[in-house]
Amino acid sequence: MAGRGGESGGGREAQRVADELRARIGHVYPLHSFLPAQRALAVELGVSRDTVQRALRELVNEGWIESRRGSGSRVVKVQRIQSSTAKATRVHGQVTLAPFISEAFEQPEVTLDVYTLTSESLDAHIRLQSERIRGGFISPQRITLRMLLPDPSLPLPYPRVKENPSDSRMRTRLRAITETHTASLVGVLRDLETEAQVPSVDVQVRHAPLTPTFKLYLLNTVEALHGMYEVIERRLELGDGEVVRALDVLGLGATLTHHVKDPADAGAPGTVFVDSIQQWFDSVWNHLAE
Repeated sequence: MAGRGGESGGGREAQRVADELRARIGHVYPLHSFLPAQRALAVELGVSRDTVQRALRELVNEGWIESRRGSGSRVVKVQRIQSSTAKATRVHGQVTLAPFISEAFEQPEVTLDVYTLTSESLDAHIRLQSERIRGGFISPQRITLRMLLPDPSLPLPYPRVKENPSDSRMRTRLRAITETHTASLVGVLRDLETEAQVPSVDVQVRHAPLTPTFKLYLLNTVEALHGMYEVIERRLELGDGEVVRALDVLGLGATLTHHVKDPADAGAPGTVFVDSIQQWFDSVWNHLAE
């Protein structure tokens, strides 16, 4: 999750392309499908082929795609969601996060409580829902978002260079990525209210002195998507071109479990889980976060 393109102009463009391709994996590009040719991606995204190649190398290193000369780039991993309910929406046999967010935004009042290492994934989903609202496909009347992020001054154990834990470059980039995507999603949501697309929007971001070991989406107080971050070792190209072995977590690769409250059964496992994790979120939000 931490390793993206770097601080240079070309690095920022590669980061943008990698972010866009990650957001498409699982629905635009299903499991086992091939991405468009590099030349086509370069034209579509308005970048050079070198930038596309750099972004694709990042996705290869993260395990999302495999690339073979003459065969193109094929999706080999998408986010998995395990759900015990029939509500789960499947795309080519895989459950993806996007339909859950989309369904939440189809309600008159949208409430999202999110706990995550970075705001990268949420930013992509918020931008997608903004496009649906602007296109007149959905019309929520109120959107409330509370997002919990780690305190930026916290010495997180990941991401970091494996051989040199004191090397701060990956942590610095993590903070920059989080700040960029947080500003993006906050701006998109507030613009919806300013432009009268949504009558009421309330966005709050707080930071807690905790290292996220899991990511959590609470949707409209009745559903929860919860997944543990798995620490991995991978090769990562830094902004200056140096390749290091990094310890990182890939949030998009976490398997999420889906829980739904049963309004008729206060003791149902889904109800107990959603209520307890909501209480946990509220306690951190009210007592630890700033």
